[in-house]
Amino acid sequence: MSGKLTGGCLCEQVRYECQGEPKAATYCHCPDCRRTTGSAFNLGVAVDAKALEIISGTVKAYTKTADSGNKITREFCPKCGSPLFTKVDAFPHTVWIKAGSLDEPELIKPTHQIWTEKAVKWAYIDDDLPSFPQAGPNVEK
Repeated sequence: MSGKLTGGCLCEQVRYECQGEPKAATYCHCPDCRRTTGSAFNLGVAVDAKALEIISGTVKAYTKTADSGNKITREFCPKCGSPLFTKVDAFPHTVWIKAGSLDEPELIKPTHQIWTEKAVKWAYIDDDLPSFPQAGPNVEK
């Protein structure tokens, strides 16, 4: 995958673009990600924070301390509520784009999954994908 990622929210009020290669694409099975996506897991695409640009609209944010102890800020459209981005204080140079908000999510190839000890048993993800019972690798290294 190379070039530019584009995407936005359901109501199309918020649009964004991101230049460059993703650092990783992570399935997260933690309870907070399940609740924020309304699904069995989240697929976040890690990108360089400087490469991400909101080209229309504004986002609203909610910050919580996660099971990992990190402060995590989730950004979403204030009009339709679509989840768009996740920021983790421990990784200030990275933003995770919600893969479902991408215009072409099929361009993303998941790299690993984290918090598998919290995964729901009925949600299948490829057993060959590198997996971590809790937090995963540092994407900023």
